[in-house]
Amino acid sequence: MDSLYDWWNRTFRGSMTKSGYTTDQQPRILDGTDLKALAKYMKSDSCRNVFLMLGAGVSTSAGIPDFRSPGTGLYANLARLNLPFPEAVFEIGFFKKNPIPFYTLAKELYPGRFRPTLTHSFITLLHSHSLLHTCFTQNIDTLERRAGVPAHKIMEAHGSFATQRCIECKTPFDAEKIKKAVLSEEIEIPRCERRRCRGLVKPDIVFFGEGLPDQFYKSVRNLREANLLIVLGTSLTVHPFASLVDLVPSNCPRVLINLDEVGQFNKRDDVLFLGKCDDVVRELCKELGWEEELDAAWEKTKDSLEAGEQEPEPELEESAEDEVEKITKNLEQALKVSDKDEEGPSSKSKASDLVEPISVEEDKTSPAGSLTEGKL
Repeated sequence: MDSLYDWWNRTFRGSMTKSGYTTDQQPRILDGTDLKALAKYMKSDSCRNVFLMLGAGVSTSAGIPDFRSPGTGLYANLARLNLPFPEAVFEIGFFKKNPIPFYTLAKELYPGRFRPTLTHSFITLLHSHSLLHTCFTQNIDTLERRAGVPAHKIMEAHGSFATQRCIECKTPFDAEKIKKAVLSEEIEIPRCERRRCRGLVKPDIVFFGEGLPDQFYKSVRNLREANLLIVLGTSLTVHPFASLVDLVPSNCPRVLINLDEVGQFNKRDDVLFLGKCDDVVRELCKELGWEEELDAAWEKTKDSLEAGEQEPEPELEESAEDEVEKITKNLEQALKVSDKDEEGPSSKSKASDLVEPISVEEDKTSPAGSLTEGKL
């Protein structure tokens, strides 16, 4: 099967390079490799279509843990639990047998518990300045929407909590009903309301074993129009999302804003800014003359928190690690309940009737080889 990059090359790449005019002959687009040069280009008439690629690093300052960091990420902590494999929480086969671990996790990550970050507010500024074309995001937290970015400007490559439906008949499910079920003191597993179905309901998050949204592939062709690509807070290890960096025109500047150097940013107009996303974005906004707008936009996001929720502690590392530990403990407790329910149903657990035992053979099956399918 062709990779996304091979498909793109075969379908579109040939039409983007003029005959007799190679990439090596193209003049440099940026005047330099610093934020001042980037801001100058962004304010020029040459920059009209900015595309973004977001990863978990954009949301960690909101208190949301990332999934893949060695030792501290959610998957690393879930490895100690009684799961067939850490990613099983997001595996569709496991979910059908035991949805309790996913909904235990969903309760901790549900929209409204976290405030958008400065970087999310920067995205709204790109839109208000008529620069944002598309924000491709791997994140399922909906913080782009809660920051005020219009839904039609966002491509949630791995889905999100924004919508939900039955996994059997695909009938949409009411947002308030699933919210009430998930956030109740004792989690209630939502079921399809169609009498002849009664299938499990889940948010439209792409699980291992599921395909990416059709709209993702339709949106990819728009990268032909990119004048600037900014990649923020991602390890660029999950495909096909990571392949998007190679699908912009050859004369499109590519910018990486990340804690660590990742990917292959070695073309003429590639620039790297290593550090926390919020810090780099603030400095960029200073160069753009947008700092006051940035602060005003972020101030508005206070209203995005649900009543009773609080912002994370000032120390990002401690608050994120604390959140991971809390989630892991809650999942551990949920799995103990599941184990007891397999021995004998408990009248105290509303979710217990939905648990199906997993066979030894299924326990040996891991989706580790399917991480290139572009899931969480």
